[in-house]
Amino acid sequence: MAQVSGTATRAALAARLCDAISVCEQRGWCRGTGGNFSVLLSRRPLELLITPSGFDKARLAPGELLVVDERGRPCGEAAAGPSAETLLHCAVVRATGAGAVFHTHSVAATLLGEHFLAQGGFLLQNYEMLKGLRGIRTHEARVPVPVLANSQEIGGLAARVEELLAATPGVHGFLLAGHGLYTWGDDIAAAKRHLEVLEFLFETVARKTPFAPFLGT
Repeated sequence: MAQVSGTATRAALAARLCDAISVCEQRGWCRGTGGNFSVLLSRRPLELLITPSGFDKARLAPGELLVVDERGRPCGEAAAGPSAETLLHCAVVRATGAGAVFHTHSVAATLLGEHFLAQGGFLLQNYEMLKGLRGIRTHEARVPVPVLANSQEIGGLAARVEELLAATPGVHGFLLAGHGLYTWGDDIAAAKRHLEVLEFLFETVARKTPFAPFLGT
C-alpha cells in the first residue's frame, strides 16, 4: 500500500478502521480510552489516519480520526490531539512497511508482557492458530514475541521499537511490559487478523502461565 488519495477513499478507510476498533472494544481489548489504531494514508510523505487521545473506542466516529505526519503532528487543524503513542505507529510503519497498526490493552497481553520482560520475550509454538499469521504454514513454527519495557518518554521508546524491529525482521507483534500489544498488517483486515490470532494465543499461554504475584493465594 503506497498511497491513498481522495476524500472518498479516506472516508472509506476511516469507516473501516472504526468498524475494526468497535470489534476490538467489544472483545475487551481496549476498554475505557485504552488502545490506539492507525491506517496508512501516504508513505511519502508519511501520513497516518489515527485515533485521537482520550476517546472512548466504543463510541469513536470516523470523523473524529486525525491525520498525522511522520513526526506525529496533526496535519491541519484538529479538535483533539492524536494518541500519545503516535510516534510508535510511525516507527512500526517505517520499520515494517505496514499499512495499518493496532495497539490493544488486553488482560492477557498485559500480564504476559510483565511476566516475560526479564527474558526479553517468549516463543509461540505448536498452536494451529499460528497459521493465521502472515507467512506461517505450520503449527510447528517458532514465532517470537519480543517484550520491551514500557516508558512514558515516547520518543525514546519509538527509537527502541525501530531498533527492535530492525534486529528481528519478520515478527508479527511485540509487547510493552504491563501495557499491551502492538501488531500490524498490510491493511486494516490483515492487522485485525493478526490481532485476533495473537490475542487468542496470548490468552491460551496466559492460562498456562504461573504468574508469580498470584502464587500461593
